[in-house]
Amino acid sequence: MVHFSFSGQDMMALPQGAVYWPARRALLVADLHLEKASWFARLGQMLPPYDSIATLADLTALAVSTGALEIWCLGDSFHDRHGCDRLPERAREMLTALTSTTRWTWIAGNHDPGFADHCGGTIVEEAEVDGLLLRHEADPGEGRPELSGHFHPKLRIRHRGRQISRRCFVATPSKLILPAFGALTGGLDASHPEIVRAVGPKAEALVPIADRLLRFPLAA
Repeated sequence: MVHFSFSGQDMMALPQGAVYWPARRALLVADLHLEKASWFARLGQMLPPYDSIATLADLTALAVSTGALEIWCLGDSFHDRHGCDRLPERAREMLTALTSTTRWTWIAGNHDPGFADHCGGTIVEEAEVDGLLLRHEADPGEGRPELSGHFHPKLRIRHRGRQISRRCFVATPSKLILPAFGALTGGLDASHPEIVRAVGPKAEALVPIADRLLRFPLAA
């Protein structure tokens, strides 16, 4: 975990693509996209049906290692609004273990608007917590400090003749976009015009590595 400051709050960026907020003992993740594989299977595209278990195993490990008391999911937690109904038994057990031992909040996203909760936790459209807005998609017109997901940002660079891709955070002084946490999620180039439009100028891609936070300015 790497310490950084966002809008006066001490935060920790995790290489797995999550944020830990020590003052609240809160873990923030975005875009789990649980049951994405089963959604594709219903359309005839067969994928290994283990994405939810892999994602929840990673999230469980982070919850244990950080000692998180709160978990905030910043939207698109399921790949569609009925994804919760399709969870295999093992994944459901893992999820309910998390929601029963933490203060768990689901923020609705564009993939899972109005999904029915069968696994615990509280569902909200967005939230304001200790002066920070938590929502699914960044609002370019929002002046208050804001954390969000939605875009699945990835940093793509060339290094020693090789193309390297890493999930990353995108940050300005007042906006922080988290990468997708889900095991079966793609990514949008961090410098894509839609991401830059959402956060405004002077954005940086942040990549936590070991005890360092690498910063890459993004072109406007």
